[in-house]
Amino acid sequence: MPHLTPPFRADTVGSFLRPAAIKQARARFQAGEIDAAALRAVEDRAIRDLVAKQRACGLAVVTDGEFRRAWWHFDFFDGLQGVERYEAEQGIQFNGVQTRAQSVRVVGKLGFANHPMLADFRFLDALRGDAVAKMTIPSPSVLHFRGGRGAIDASVYPDLSAYFDDLAATWREAIHAFYAAGCRYLQLDDTVWAYLCSADQCRQMRERGDDPQKLAATYARVLNQALADKPADMTIGLHVCRGNFRSTWIAEGGYEPVAEVLFGSVNVDAFYLEYDNARSGGFEPLRFVRPGHQQVVLGLVTTKTGELESAESLRQRLAEAAQYVRPEQLCLSPQCGFASTEEGNSLSEDQQWQKIRRVVEVAEAVWH
Repeated sequence: MPHLTPPFRADTVGSFLRPAAIKQARARFQAGEIDAAALRAVEDRAIRDLVAKQRACGLAVVTDGEFRRAWWHFDFFDGLQGVERYEAEQGIQFNGVQTRAQSVRVVGKLGFANHPMLADFRFLDALRGDAVAKMTIPSPSVLHFRGGRGAIDASVYPDLSAYFDDLAATWREAIHAFYAAGCRYLQLDDTVWAYLCSADQCRQMRERGDDPQKLAATYARVLNQALADKPADMTIGLHVCRGNFRSTWIAEGGYEPVAEVLFGSVNVDAFYLEYDNARSGGFEPLRFVRPGHQQVVLGLVTTKTGELESAESLRQRLAEAAQYVRPEQLCLSPQCGFASTEEGNSLSEDQQWQKIRRVVEVAEAVWH
């Protein structure tokens, strides 16, 4: 049967390939040839077109494609109190490629107020028609994990327990601010839970002095504190990502190492899970998903290549997953966004839309 509230049987993770007009305008803005208002006008036009395309594909959910961002996470962190961006010694290492050398650090008390992305959401919400507008922001875990203790000013937070309390409070404030702006569907993007599934990433955590099991417990607690009094009519989901930069990745390994604590204790309404290749492991960890309202959005359609998955293969994989979690708790989506950074993945816009239409087609065949 169709699902009339978020997450939808056919859903998306959020980001879309940046059109040429945005790339050109951003380059001109950085060169000082146009001002911020002119850049925003180009973004506005592109977002209007994107919303229309999402609706034409049959989606009941729309996003702004993260068209105003260069990064899926840093641009949000920029708007938080107590956080600053800086030029790092090296970029984030993906499989065979590095990002630009930027990172963030905590230099003051964390807080959320007058964030510019609230206006971004209001613009999207005004365009949605009878669809639901979804906002995507990074998870609080990401702000801590990227730099760890070394990226948190010890004079501001000598005790990390106070830092984690403020981290939770900041995201709680964000949740309520987006709700006040009209948001009823919020997605938290989180790479850290996937790193906790990776033997290599866990080794690196231990080398810098972190205990992966303790981190998992801490991140679960922070998320639940942030969600503790979320409005009842607001859907909040968690997207677990193994890395998505120019069609490359960071982490590999199935969900088993974190399944019990993540699926069994984190009180989000939905999990968006990458399941597009063997690096994601099997569906067995889904046995820990709690019965009831919690949904699992299976990312079976890859955004990393243009090759289109067959409808039959997607139906078969949905049936396999239904052996471990109730079929009525399942939804379908791409495994990640198509452009977690402005560079985008290695496929064409036409291939991107073919994949979105395939998600809608299969969802309609399976659940209608």
